[in-house]
Amino acid sequence: MTAVRAEHLYKVFGKKPGEVIRKLEAGADRSELTDLGTAAVIDVNFEVEEGEIFVVMGLSGSGKSTLIRMINGLWKATAGSVEVMGKNIAELDGKSLRDLRAKHVSMVFQHFALLPHRSVRENAAYALEIQGTPKAERLAKADEWLAKVGLDGWGDQLPGQLSGGMQQRVGLARALAAETDILLMDEAFSALDPLIRTEMQDQLIELQHDLKKT
Repeated sequence: MTAVRAEHLYKVFGKKPGEVIRKLEAGADRSELTDLGTAAVIDVNFEVEEGEIFVVMGLSGSGKSTLIRMINGLWKATAGSVEVMGKNIAELDGKSLRDLRAKHVSMVFQHFALLPHRSVRENAAYALEIQGTPKAERLAKADEWLAKVGLDGWGDQLPGQLSGGMQQRVGLARALAAETDILLMDEAFSALDPLIRTEMQDQLIELQHDLKKT
């Protein structure tokens, strides 16, 4: 099954997004259209199969983060469509979109996005709390995933007591604990130093052998 499909996807910020798209389709360069709007994503098409690791590469400002925010429904596409697990994101109401995220899509952010006043264990369990999982069960599952990402015994600490690499492991544990089908990573390791970044990438590949996440 196709996990994610994007077809003729555009995202334009500004006063006249429709006109920007028409001019782009007619052959204009986006640098010529800044008075009308900023084209962040232009005619993107791809499919990601279940269990596949799919990488989008590009320079800073090329629209990678905008694209990933359209996949999880945080931003609406200006034109085109995004399907996640066979469902068109644009056709979902608020509740259906929240349900889709809770069951199928987790995200790891570049700058961790941890709750500073909650313990490492509570942060790792947060997605399960949103899903309505009973407290004892979600905290036990959080400990399980913290151990798998190398943070066994750190559950009672606060995020501020951890290094950057350890905080990103908490973010990864939180995403994995939700047990969703799809894991979105928005340059999740780019804020880490090169050695820690390589270690985290290797660890993610090792986990993927067992988890088969998309």
